[in-house]
Amino acid sequence: MNTTASPKTPLPVPPNNRLAGRSRRARTEPMSVLPLGDGLYEVESASGHTYLVDLEGGRCTCPDHVFREARCKHIRRIAIEITEGRTPPPGEIAVSCEECGETIFVDEDDNEPFYCGAHTIWPGDTVIDRETGDRLTVVDVSDLRADAVEIGAADTTVAEYATNERYDPDVPVVGAVYPHATVATNGVVPKSLRVYVFPRTRLEKATRPQSTR
Repeated sequence: MNTTASPKTPLPVPPNNRLAGRSRRARTEPMSVLPLGDGLYEVESASGHTYLVDLEGGRCTCPDHVFREARCKHIRRIAIEITEGRTPPPGEIAVSCEECGETIFVDEDDNEPFYCGAHTIWPGDTVIDRETGDRLTVVDVSDLRADAVEIGAADTTVAEYATNERYDPDVPVVGAVYPHATVATNGVVPKSLRVYVFPRTRLEKATRPQSTR
């Protein structure tokens, strides 16, 4: 799983803050923090050296901690970034949204792909098929993988279906219908309603209303 590091930059010092020593260096030196999962982090220091930090155990591989047993600037930097929402806490990791690249925090045991709030799809949302440009309405977002769901009429899995070959086979499957099929009578959905299944990455969330022209 690819995780995202925080930008390598100094952090602003709050006004009238009298930070000194390691606490001040933790803020003013440019560092980058990469969450690895299981409470472990990599910190790239201003010098370019990379150190491994076990945050929950309060340990770091830098000389300041190893030889002086100090709560070093790297441990302090991670704590600051977590508090300020720049780095995920233990149990979460930072990843990029599949659609826009925005950094988001997710449970480290979650499966890919990942989407920010603006691009997460829910039943009832309108999506666009990347292959055809057609608009569909989502009826189900499954946890099942594309290589585990069979398309009975085609005698193949969703992942193996011809037009889905360029999409990863381990992504979730989404069920959707074409807009004309969503019309119901007295709130009853027609029995002939056909749900089509797609790899999640084939569908793009529609962000603009369809033109009426």
